[in-house]
Amino acid sequence: MSILTSVPTAASLVDTVAAHDAFRTFGKAVERAGLTDTLRGFGPFTLFVPTDAAFSRLPAGQLDQLFRPENKEALAALVNYHVIKGRTFVSDMRHMQNARTLNGKSAPISLTDQIVMIDGAKLTWPDISASNGVIHGIDKVNLPTAA
Repeated sequence: MSILTSVPTAASLVDTVAAHDAFRTFGKAVERAGLTDTLRGFGPFTLFVPTDAAFSRLPAGQLDQLFRPENKEALAALVNYHVIKGRTFVSDMRHMQNARTLNGKSAPISLTDQIVMIDGAKLTWPDISASNGVIHGIDKVNLPTAA
């Protein structure tokens, strides 16, 4: 497991995501979903960012489908399912059972053997600071349910 240390930074969440090679696909998703300005804004926000490897495990063609202009709303819903309001560090999540995401859905949080999970995704790179929030790299793309 790779851990990036939390270092104060003047870079926004969007710029911090763009600076990490493992988060390029999420950065593209934020841009194509039209959420760049929001996630560069005041916030603060907490992002649960799937790695590029996590995106590569989606069913064949699903990411290409989401990236089509006509699916911008569905892509925004997916990105927003990975965002919560506030600056939430791992130490805060140890006492949470769920997180209300920006798309309005609740994502379950669990702690097992000191491993924090959100909706089945393991936090692999916790507590990456940005000027307007915090980023946690995760090993799975969480898909919001339709209901």
